Amino acid sequence: MDPVSLVLGAAVALGGVLIGRMLPKRGPKPPPRPPSIPSSPRTPQPICGCGHHLVFHDQQSKLCQAQVVIPGRWTGQTAGSYRQCMCQGYRGPVPVDEYYAPDLLNGDN
Repeated sequence: MDPVSLVLGAAVALGGVLIGRMLPKRGPKPPPRPPSIPSSPRTPQPICGCGHHLVFHDQQSKLCQAQVVIPGRWTGQTAGSYRQCMCQGYRGPVPVDEYYAPDLLNGDN
């Protein structure tokens, strides 16, 4: 091999080592995490189309009893104002009624 290519190869190797030393060090690798256990599925919440929960709707008339905020910039005021929600009836998932069932596994009648 000719001496020029040996010097050029040594310069490239030395340059790589110097650049590697000057760059910021990487942090240690985090330990491997164990596989996560999936959480139990949550029951769906009875949220109406107006964004309010079922408890804010009257049971007889189904009208929403919650207050909503009207920003002041819409009415020309500096502060916001409140008014009743305009929802005319609950439009969301209906919760299933819970019933008591006696235990049949212990053999007692």
